[in-house]
Amino acid sequence: MDRTHTVGIVGCGHVGMAAATTLFLRDVASEIILVDMDARRAEGEAMDLMHAQAFADPVEVRAGGYEDLSGAKVIVISAGAGRKAGESRLDLLNRNVAMFRDMVASLDRHAPDAVLVIATNPVDVITYVVQKLSKRPANHVIGTGCMLDTARFRSLLGERYRVDPRNVHAFIIGEHGDSEAPVWSRASIGGLRIIEREVMGVKFDRAEFDELFERVRFAGREVIARKGYTNTAIGVVIAQLVETIFDDQHSVLTVSVSMEGEYGLSGLCMSIPCIVGHDGIEGRIIPVLNDEEMAGVQRSAEVLKESIALIGL
Repeated sequence: MDRTHTVGIVGCGHVGMAAATTLFLRDVASEIILVDMDARRAEGEAMDLMHAQAFADPVEVRAGGYEDLSGAKVIVISAGAGRKAGESRLDLLNRNVAMFRDMVASLDRHAPDAVLVIATNPVDVITYVVQKLSKRPANHVIGTGCMLDTARFRSLLGERYRVDPRNVHAFIIGEHGDSEAPVWSRASIGGLRIIEREVMGVKFDRAEFDELFERVRFAGREVIARKGYTNTAIGVVIAQLVETIFDDQHSVLTVSVSMEGEYGLSGLCMSIPCIVGHDGIEGRIIPVLNDEEMAGVQRSAEVLKESIALIGL
């Protein structure tokens, strides 16, 4: 790989450090710069990773400020305010928007050419906020969106069909949240659509597969109920997205982007299959949906537009 790859991570909480650790161990970047409001924490996290350098490929990890991100090709944003006791969702959104105004202004000043990967929740709304606040091209702002949901979906389908999930082609689109929509009509294994025929001895039973989707939709909630937060899988997702950009892979990923008329939608960000490469979003693949799936996408759009209306951007 090109050893000049620098990635910045803004926000050194559970998600940011899971991403940093995965990037470090997978040798995706030559340099990882950690930025956090708590500078000492960022320094400690950088030190901790560098203490493992003897067991990994050469990667420099250091703490810094926004001014240190000028050479970064990709900047991951995982920072965000947590909800306080008694605080409304609107209050939380507005606090995050206020924080992102300053953050985006700093990133535009010091790293105007970097591709921004947004992981802060609610990721579709925050991706929209960054799109609105930043002066960089829209294709350089990418939300992790339903990339993790799609990975969970493929993993569970792979388990059901006893096949490598990497050979399952299926997508979750729309909001990264409760209104997300599975595209059953296009789900396939080895080119065979699973709703049309028996595949690997498994028939498509709608009730059974609706239950499988519910496991996908509420997976994050189930993890949080047990460990208090999610970080490992989304950290891997972020690292994969960064690697896709660095290596110009032109991979098809379900990431959150500004809608430009797809399915008749605009004025919001949500997940659709996109071609991701060195220049960020390099193309969009718009699957033909059946009526039920289209209704699901429209529900997602309504949910997201309600949240966007609250922040008044």
